[in-house]
Amino acid sequence: MDLSYAPEEEEFRARLREWLAEVLPTLPDKPSPDDWPGRRAYDLGWQRMLYDAGYAGVHWDASPTLRLIFLEETEKAGAPYVGANFVGLLHAGPTIAAEGTPGQRARWLPPILRGEQVWCQGFSEPDAGSDLASLRTRARRDGDDYVVTGSKIWTSHAEVADWCELLVRTDPAAPRHRGITWLAMPMDAEGVTVRPLRTLAGSPEFAEVFLDEVRVPVANRVGEENDGWRVTQVTLSFERGTAFVGEVVACRRVLRELARTAREDGRWGEPELRRRLGRLDAEFRALWRLTQWNVSEAEASGGVPGAGGSVFKLRYSHARQELYEAAAEVLGPDCLDLDRPWVLDRLSSLSYTIAAGTSQIQRTIVAERILGLPRGR
Repeated sequence: MDLSYAPEEEEFRARLREWLAEVLPTLPDKPSPDDWPGRRAYDLGWQRMLYDAGYAGVHWDASPTLRLIFLEETEKAGAPYVGANFVGLLHAGPTIAAEGTPGQRARWLPPILRGEQVWCQGFSEPDAGSDLASLRTRARRDGDDYVVTGSKIWTSHAEVADWCELLVRTDPAAPRHRGITWLAMPMDAEGVTVRPLRTLAGSPEFAEVFLDEVRVPVANRVGEENDGWRVTQVTLSFERGTAFVGEVVACRRVLRELARTAREDGRWGEPELRRRLGRLDAEFRALWRLTQWNVSEAEASGGVPGAGGSVFKLRYSHARQELYEAAAEVLGPDCLDLDRPWVLDRLSSLSYTIAAGTSQIQRTIVAERILGLPRGR
């Protein structure tokens, strides 16, 4: 498989680099991690700049290869991450673009691209654990509305979101994978209560969401009723296939900084540390090639990442944890100082084997969909 870039793709890279070099010095200071209203405004402002420059739709309208180049170059340049726009740009938006009606695409996609609306993800539930298909949030059809009751947890950016990509059970009698529906729920609807949760690092970026007889129009359903599990697989394929691309580039940068720090403080003379950093360098190089392969596969299959994204997500989650364990080794006793570089990243890395599908779930997907192994009884 040819993993090189075409001349027009390299031209796109050059234009993007030039634009980033021009605009990044003009950005205001980033708000504190605890100031989510401020971070929302900052992230939406950056999205508006991308929109005005013609780069906002790269996640949906461009080829997977251009998307890869965009994520690589923005991370290398130190551009703002999508932040509060994460769900809208990388999950809900691509799903609506792939599965929504023309009216739904016209209604929801432009405000995301223009930096006007934030989305959150209402998938996980307190009693479902990593078994997403066992969700219990109920949606009862009442005329032109669904009446939704239940709760969600680990809902990213719910406290500052305008919309929620919501999974509900519309047919409790159906087999559990066949009675699920994908809805777009306005977060200001009557009956929605948001309770922020703090992570181990102290950031309130997640929340519990309680739904008490919330009315969601049937027109907000993406896909057919009870076909939500299939639509969800489209969402998850984007989440696992391309959403972490920029983070691989960031990890490679951190690895170089670790090596430089080890040389400066005298730790570079320890053979075991050098071997550890060398192995991680090979690991992230391989992950980058796997990313390119997954993108090429997505390009050949209409732009939606396939099961190869689970291979990437599985290995990347563990490699990221190993990277920040190496950072703790380089820092020594300072690895407990929250003001030092990499310390908060080390804490957040602990969640990566759970977020976007646990490693156990990814192994099952790889076994069944790639290796063709039989399902367990």
